[in-house]
Amino acid sequence: MLLSIVMPVYNEESFLDEIVRRVQAVELGELQRELIMVDDCSTDGSPEIMAAMQGRTDINPEARPFDRPIRVIRHSRNQGKGAALRTGFAEAAGDLVIIQDADLEYDPDDYRKLLKPLLKGKAEVVYGSRFTGERRNMFFHHWVGNKFLTLVTNILFNTTLSDMETCYKLFTRRALEGIEIKSERFNFEPEITAKVLKKGIRIYEVPISYAGREFEEGKKITWRDGIVALGSLVKYRFTD
Repeated sequence: MLLSIVMPVYNEESFLDEIVRRVQAVELGELQRELIMVDDCSTDGSPEIMAAMQGRTDINPEARPFDRPIRVIRHSRNQGKGAALRTGFAEAAGDLVIIQDADLEYDPDDYRKLLKPLLKGKAEVVYGSRFTGERRNMFFHHWVGNKFLTLVTNILFNTTLSDMETCYKLFTRRALEGIEIKSERFNFEPEITAKVLKKGIRIYEVPISYAGREFEEGKKITWRDGIVALGSLVKYRFTD
């Protein structure tokens, strides 16, 4: 069984080497792994760092190599996280697909927690919840925004999620079949959640750790993205 790790990247030169080392270091037993990095037209040193990783399997010499060479795909213009994930999903060959941000807010050691219910046949889609595990507390307005968007999701789709906006989303290949991602930016999160729930798939949640970064450290999402996410939830509740 192959796990495809899809990593959207935009101006993350400070974190790229370390996050790839951490992803490679995760011990997943017999599960094979591939890493697909999608450079969304970065303007810092990220393209050069990824170019040095292209085709390699052993960024971290102390860890088991990836089972397939690292693939790097570059967008010719900046399009947004949703567009990068759309590209990465199209290239993913895995039976399972997980999203990994290119910063250090999320800990790849949590892959094992996410995979456990899926490999036991309890779920087809697993989300890692930042609100039920240990965490570095986020800004209050981010907390309120996340909670509000999750509440709207629960009302519109008759579910009981605690963290719709989480990066850590794990899918089986079957769960993604027939889903066409249209979002370009951070509204990917409500779109994919809405479309999974509309397929009748109940999302399984597990607690994960979280170390949110500050805006001066490169955090990109803003209150404007929250407004767009709200519109997306309503839109995809009633349309495809």
